[in-house]
Amino acid sequence: MAETYRLQKSAKPTAAPPVAGPTSTGKVNTPAPPKRLVSLDAYRGFIMTMLAASGFGIFRFAQLDPDNSVWQIWDYETFQQLKPHFTHPPWESITGWVGVSFWDLIQPAFMFMVGVAMPFSYARRGAMGSSNSRRLFHAVFRAIILILMGVFLASLNSVSTKWIFTNVLAQIGLGYVFAYLLLGRSTSVQLGALAMILVGYWGFFVWNPPPADYDYAAVKASLEDREIYEGDQEKFAAWSKNANAAYFFDKWFLNVLRTPEDPPLPAAGESSEPAASSNSRAEDTGENGDAATTISVATEQGLLRRWLFSNPERYTFSSGGYVTLNFIPSIATTLLGILCGQLLMGQFSTGKKLATLILAAAICFGLGILAHHTVCPIVKRIWTPSWVLFSGGYVMWMLAAFYLVFDILPLRKLAFPLVVVGMNSIVMYMLGQMLRSWTGQHIVRTHFAGLLSAFFGEGCLELNGIGAMLAPTATFVVFWLIAFWMYRNRYFVRV
Repeated sequence: MAETYRLQKSAKPTAAPPVAGPTSTGKVNTPAPPKRLVSLDAYRGFIMTMLAASGFGIFRFAQLDPDNSVWQIWDYETFQQLKPHFTHPPWESITGWVGVSFWDLIQPAFMFMVGVAMPFSYARRGAMGSSNSRRLFHAVFRAIILILMGVFLASLNSVSTKWIFTNVLAQIGLGYVFAYLLLGRSTSVQLGALAMILVGYWGFFVWNPPPADYDYAAVKASLEDREIYEGDQEKFAAWSKNANAAYFFDKWFLNVLRTPEDPPLPAAGESSEPAASSNSRAEDTGENGDAATTISVATEQGLLRRWLFSNPERYTFSSGGYVTLNFIPSIATTLLGILCGQLLMGQFSTGKKLATLILAAAICFGLGILAHHTVCPIVKRIWTPSWVLFSGGYVMWMLAAFYLVFDILPLRKLAFPLVVVGMNSIVMYMLGQMLRSWTGQHIVRTHFAGLLSAFFGEGCLELNGIGAMLAPTATFVVFWLIAFWMYRNRYFVRV
């Protein structure tokens, strides 16, 4: 489970092994790890704030009818312009030549920040005396916990464990160790790995296109929403919704983790007898030497499947087109973060660091747009290589903005509300995912409806009015107060 640390203000780091990559050897005393950057916590806090507050209800508010009385006070046209930025587009994640939905950038920003923080975390653990092997073990442990947390969240409304890995925590966990192993390598090695991931994943899709007679209607893919590539866009057919190589992988892999009520028919020449009969034959013939052992093993396997893999519903497709293998190109997003984290830890001047961030972002952004018009579309839902570069440009520019405002300019005090959230980001994320509805109903409505009504009028929490924004905002305030209490008492939860 997640670890809870209570940090004492007087605590001092001890001498430690050299702060280097996982391959470094030897132990010598080194200075304390680099100073924590306010911009990192503020950036992380900003992303978690948007998630925990559900975008402050802006999308739902913008959906209210044009004749609703709220538009006598609020500007309808302004919210219509904001609405596309607080939801995911149907398929392609680019509008015009350079436009993008802000909501599409939430997950890449999340994964990018994981990468930015990794060099700092590695250095901190080294300064506290952790060996390389112990830090590797911690990375593996963290990855497993993140995957299980993602599965847990995916199963909240299910009657059995739902082994789905598209949740952001599961995606981070699946790629975490691979990204960790690139820590401390030379920049050329890291850039080479980045290129290999993008080109290799592109090839995986290109070499596994959908059949010519593929039934797109059966997987809810729409030509109108540009989820299918035909005609002059046929060269992109391999990136169609629920008709791509990653989807075909999920259709096999996710059913391995289930016990469907309608198992597939055996292939030609295979026996149609159930597994139990096969075990009986082993017992009768004395195969494996001991019948009692065979029965015991079969029973244990059956118990495990009934316990964890008992979902009887066959996996067919994701309505949104999301896939498990998104974690592979996501490693590249995390690696971009690692490169930026190493830059910020370096000895360059703040001005040079800022300029490098801006330039690197522009290069990624340009390459992403070029790739979109030549080799593969920009689609966040299947994390295409062009999306890695396109979104990478945006999230690096965001980091540069936070670095300028909170670490270069004397405005770091303004970051405090975001830092409170960023220092306990995993807590805020879980609160938002698990307790948003309960908190809104049993805390906000039960205990604060009267107070809010005094300021905003009767019925202010109704969702067909200003409550569409007020209710999620008030719920987030409750979450922020919890995070503030933890911050004041120096309780910080880390996985």
